[in-house]
Amino acid sequence: MVLAAGYGTRLRPLTEELPKPLVPLGDRSVLEHIVDRIRACGIERIVINTHHLPERYDEAKLGVRKVVESTIRGTAGGVAGAAAEIGPGAVLVYNGDILADVDWRRFGDAHRDASPFATLAVTARRGPGEGTVGMNADNAVVRLRNGRFGEEVWSADFVGVQLLSEGARAVLPTDGCLVGDVYLHALARGARLIVSPCVSGFVDIGTPQAYHASNMGWLDGRPEEVFCANDAQVAPGVSLVKSVVGAGAVVHGRGTVDHCVIWPGARTSAPLCNTIVLRSGKCVAVN
Repeated sequence: MVLAAGYGTRLRPLTEELPKPLVPLGDRSVLEHIVDRIRACGIERIVINTHHLPERYDEAKLGVRKVVESTIRGTAGGVAGAAAEIGPGAVLVYNGDILADVDWRRFGDAHRDASPFATLAVTARRGPGEGTVGMNADNAVVRLRNGRFGEEVWSADFVGVQLLSEGARAVLPTDGCLVGDVYLHALARGARLIVSPCVSGFVDIGTPQAYHASNMGWLDGRPEEVFCANDAQVAPGVSLVKSVVGAGAVVHGRGTVDHCVIWPGARTSAPLCNTIVLRSGKCVAVN
């Protein structure tokens, strides 16, 4: 399940036009990147929950099941409310505003071998107290948010990808947060949560600056420093430098478009630098 119901307030004004998971990253939306990653590990039944601008997901045509929440139910409530669409068994839950490079085999093996309440995907090992979650010598969670449940010997950063057991799903509230309302209570009563250090890299698109940086990072992974969709129209007098120009976008004028992200369907004029151009034509400057 991909959690996609939030308002994306930190990403405004981008999320005034699109839900956060549908903002374009390189040649497709963040959600398309996520779905591709999940399907790469063999999962075909993918469910998303929506609330903010739900009709935009119909336009996306991603081949996923959609649950529309009339009111936002939180991360735990979102999974609980989608139970019928998800089906029985353990469930992979993936935050809709991050992209993580996960070793799926390692992650799945850790969960299967330990049979824990839940397994959290984390980054490489760090010293005690440094990361967002702390573990004991057996990779069991002993620190989460302000909760302490044992002696911490190493830490890591939790990236918002997790596997919930059937037992965890059975106690999900109809409204609430997976960490605050489920995991902390489970740890307090002695349930075992484990981690798998299976994440080699991740990006969080939570702010316009982080979103812009993620697009520049996507370009860094390509042989060309510019992505310009085949049907985009760029005036002859415009020079593109490390920029993303989406499908159907039109760039008029003369001069350089440098380190810009121009959304599909947007119309704008050069020169531009360090700018996100939304479909409406609104320009969002980033430092």
